[in-house]
Amino acid sequence: MILELKMNTIRYIIQKEFKQIFRNKAMLPIIFVLPLIQLAILANAATFEVKNIKFGYIDNDKTSLSRELIEKFNASTYFNVLTDFPSHIIADADMLEGQVDVVLEIPLHFERNLLKEKKTDLSVRINAIDGAAAGVENVYVNRIVQQFNQKVRTELLLVGENINKLQNIATIPSFWYNETLNYKTFMVPGILVLLVTMITLFLSGMNIVREKEIGTLEQINVTPIKKYQFIIGKLFPFLILGLVLLTVGLIIAKLLFDIPIVGSILLMYGYSIIYILVILGMGLFISNFTDTQQQAMFIAWFFMVIFILMSGLFTPIESMPNWAQVLTEFNPIKYYVQVMRMVMLKGAGFSDIYQQLLKTLAYALIMNALAVYSYKKVT
Repeated sequence: MILELKMNTIRYIIQKEFKQIFRNKAMLPIIFVLPLIQLAILANAATFEVKNIKFGYIDNDKTSLSRELIEKFNASTYFNVLTDFPSHIIADADMLEGQVDVVLEIPLHFERNLLKEKKTDLSVRINAIDGAAAGVENVYVNRIVQQFNQKVRTELLLVGENINKLQNIATIPSFWYNETLNYKTFMVPGILVLLVTMITLFLSGMNIVREKEIGTLEQINVTPIKKYQFIIGKLFPFLILGLVLLTVGLIIAKLLFDIPIVGSILLMYGYSIIYILVILGMGLFISNFTDTQQQAMFIAWFFMVIFILMSGLFTPIESMPNWAQVLTEFNPIKYYVQVMRMVMLKGAGFSDIYQQLLKTLAYALIMNALAVYSYKKVT
C-alpha cells in the first residue's frame, strides 16, 4: 500500500511535467523542430573534406611535359585550375587576397632536366592559414606529382635502355564500414549525440530553475513529497524526450543521409538511457547552484563546449596532447560518440562496448548522487 502511494506520487509528478512541457508552445519547436533542422544542416556543413581547391600555376618551361603535368591537376576532382600566372609576384598577390589556395611553379628547363639529368624540382606554395586543409592539399599535390613521375619514368626515362619496363603494381583497396567514403557517414552519428546531449541538458537544467523563478519550487518543497520522488518525476520526462529525439534523429539519418545502422538497436537504446541519465544528473546538479535560467544556460554551455571539443567528435583524440587525452577519460560525450559510431557503423556488440558502458554507468551514479545530495528540500 505504501509502495503504491509512493508510485502514484511519482506518476502524478510525471504527468504534471508532461503537461507543463506540452503547454509551453514556445518549447515544442525547440524540442522537436530545431534539432532536426540542426541535424540536416550540420551534417552537410561539418565536414573536413577538402574539395574545389583553387589552383594556379606558373609554367616557366611551356613544354609538352609541363603541360601534361598541369593537365593532371586539371583532371583531378579536387582541384579547380583557375589561371596561369605570368610571375610568382602576381601569384603571391592573389594568394594574399584569397583568390588562390595552391600555386605550382614549374621551373625553366623542366623537361630537359627530366630527360637528361633524370631529376628536377617543383615549387609548391600553399595557403596554410587553415593548417588541416593545407596538409590535405599537400597530400593531394604530392599524389598527383608522384603519379606523373611514375608515368615519366616508365615511358620516357627507360626508353633506349636494355632493361624491361617495370610493371605497375595495382592495389585494390577494400573500405570497411564506409564503402563510399562519405564523410556524412562518420559525422551524422556524432552530431546526433551532440543534439541529444544539448537538448536534454539545457531543458532539464532550466526546467528546475524555472520552478525557482516562478516560486512553485518552494511550494513543492513544503509538501510531503519526498526528495527522490520529486527528482524522479522531474527528470523522467526528459529521459523520454531524449529517447524520442534519438529515435527521430535515427529516422532522419537513415532516410535523409542513408546512414547504415548495422548494430543492435536495443543495445544502442540501452546505452543511450544510461548516457541520458548522466546528462540529466548534470542538469540537476547545475540547477541546484543557479537561481535563473540564464545562469543555468551559461554554466551548462561552458561545460558543454569543453566536452564537445574534447570528445573526438570533430578532431581525433589521438592528435591531442597527452594531458588532453587524459582529461577525455572523464568526458561522457567521448564514450557516447564512440559507442554510436561503433554500433551504427561497425555492428559492435555488448562485448565491444562494455568498457564504455561501465565508465558511463559509473559517471551516471556519481553525477546523480551529487545532484541528489546537493538538492536542498525544505522539510
